[in-house]
Amino acid sequence: MRKRFGIDIDGTVTCPKSILPYINKAFDMNIAYEDVDQYELTPFVNVSEEVFAKWFAENEPTIYEESPLAPGAKRILHKWEKDYELFFISARSSYLLEITKKWFIDNGLTFHHIELIGSHDKVKTVKKHQVDIFFEDKHDNAVMIHEECQIPVILFDTPYNQNSIPKGVIRVNNWEEANQWVENWLKQEKKSQEILIEQP
Repeated sequence: MRKRFGIDIDGTVTCPKSILPYINKAFDMNIAYEDVDQYELTPFVNVSEEVFAKWFAENEPTIYEESPLAPGAKRILHKWEKDYELFFISARSSYLLEITKKWFIDNGLTFHHIELIGSHDKVKTVKKHQVDIFFEDKHDNAVMIHEECQIPVILFDTPYNQNSIPKGVIRVNNWEEANQWVENWLKQEKKSQEILIEQP
C-alpha cells in the first residue's frame, strides 16, 4: 500500500518569503525575512489587527496566485508523485480552492487531493485521511500533528519556527534534505516490515 504524504502549502510548497513584498509595499515597510521571528505577522506592521486582517482578506487571492515555489519543491514533488499519494492540507479558506488548484496546474505540480480547512488545526484532517507523514512550516502545527497523530513531521526551517521540537519532528533546511530523510525513513520502515514477516 502506498504511503500517503500530508503536505502544507504556504511556506512549505510556496516560498516562505512570498507575502513580505506585498506587506512592505502596502504598509510602506521594509521588513526583512530574517527578522520575522514569529508566525503571526501583525506585530510587524504599523496598523491595527483589524486593518491588517481586512487587507489580507482582500489581497489573499492575489498573493496565492502569484506565490513562487519554494526552491527544490517542484523536483522533489515530481519525484514522489508516482510512488506516493500527495495530500495537500492547508489552513486556507475553502473558497480559495479553484485558485489553489490553478496555481498547482500553472506550476506543473501534481496533487492527489487538496483540502483547504480554513483553520490551522490540521489534526482532525490528518487523522481522517490516515496520513503517514506530514510536511509543515508552522512550529505548533508540526508539534501538535506529531503528538496527536504519532507520525513523523518534517519542519522546514524558517526564522519564525525556531522553538524547540520533540524527537518526532524533524527540522530540515530544504526539500532536498526532506527527501533524504524520507528515503532513510522508508528504508527503515521496509526493514521493520521484513523483520515482522520473518518472525515465526
